[in-house]
Amino acid sequence: MQRICGLVWPIVLSIILPLVAAWFAYPETHLPPGFGVFPPLSVEPPPGFNLVIFIALALVEAVVILFLLFPQWFGFTIPIPAPKPATPVQFPAWFWIGAALMLFFWWLMWTRVTPFGSLVYYAFTPLWWCFILTLDGLVYHRSGGYSLLAARPQTLLISAAVSLFGWFYFEYFDYFALGNWYYPNSTMPELSHAMVVLLYITAYTTVWPVIFEWYTLLNTFPGLVSRYSKGPKIALPGGLLFWGGFLMIFAVVFFPYPLFWVMWIGPLAIFSGQLIRKGIWNPFTGMAEGNWGPALLMALSALFNGFFWELWNWGSAHPAEPVTNPNYWIYDIPYVNVIHIFAEMPLLGYLGYMPFGILTWAVFIWLGALFGFDTTLLNSDQDKG
Repeated sequence: MQRICGLVWPIVLSIILPLVAAWFAYPETHLPPGFGVFPPLSVEPPPGFNLVIFIALALVEAVVILFLLFPQWFGFTIPIPAPKPATPVQFPAWFWIGAALMLFFWWLMWTRVTPFGSLVYYAFTPLWWCFILTLDGLVYHRSGGYSLLAARPQTLLISAAVSLFGWFYFEYFDYFALGNWYYPNSTMPELSHAMVVLLYITAYTTVWPVIFEWYTLLNTFPGLVSRYSKGPKIALPGGLLFWGGFLMIFAVVFFPYPLFWVMWIGPLAIFSGQLIRKGIWNPFTGMAEGNWGPALLMALSALFNGFFWELWNWGSAHPAEPVTNPNYWIYDIPYVNVIHIFAEMPLLGYLGYMPFGILTWAVFIWLGALFGFDTTLLNSDQDKG
């Protein structure tokens, strides 16, 4: 019971704390502008481009990229030769079905052809679930017969449920950041508000599963897995992360623009910090033994999928007419919202997917510990999650 309470109260506090801060930050309304409007809409323009902040963030991201490309410069030992991959097997039927339907819905969402009538309004979620099937089939092929759908269908289904509630959790924090992103097409007259809400709910089920599919796919490349497995041994301080995370999500209500990055770092610190404090395996556990692989591969999984998120989102609205994707989003990121390459996401925003990927896993492990479901993703001892 004590362990359960230790997993419940931090979630409750993380939800209440921004509301308490908002009571003081907005003395007239006691809530940030636009709070509760769902799907979220733009509330006010953020500060414009700032060269100093852009350069500072670019330098930080350059170091991260160098770390990923040349881990040996940062104290990692890269095994030579790399382990051999598994013997591939034939692609399963769901790979071909998923790929064919994925291409169809991709084409439909981008071309907005009329012969299929209103189907184009509902293309977003089928596109992503078909992509999930395609990735899963590719994993099955490369791993020699293992994939989440083939071996752990319950885990895949649970990840969809966690994704639904998990993304609502992040949408909640976005209100206090004054809309790092918003959905301008969510009020299109062709669809009722109830239908739009239903479309968003179903779309939310895809976030965790697709990141986890990428993670299992990256783990079929033994050279990539071993690349980050022998690094510096760093044990992160759970208590500092945990309480620091609460401090960050409290402060972001008062300083939403300077602290826009807290959207992902704050909750990640809370969830990971408490898992460390409770002795529960989490993405950072291996770092204490020098194995950075689980955390970094999950971060890369979200980053790689981020290119598809942004490309498909961009293509669903460019050219601008007709408007057919109610799930389309735009970013209102302060200071660095420049350099858009086939994406609404600014170039420097992509690396934000990396902590988000680790966060999705930490949330999944947290809820697995709370509700007692299996959170294992791999058919090996490469991770305990």
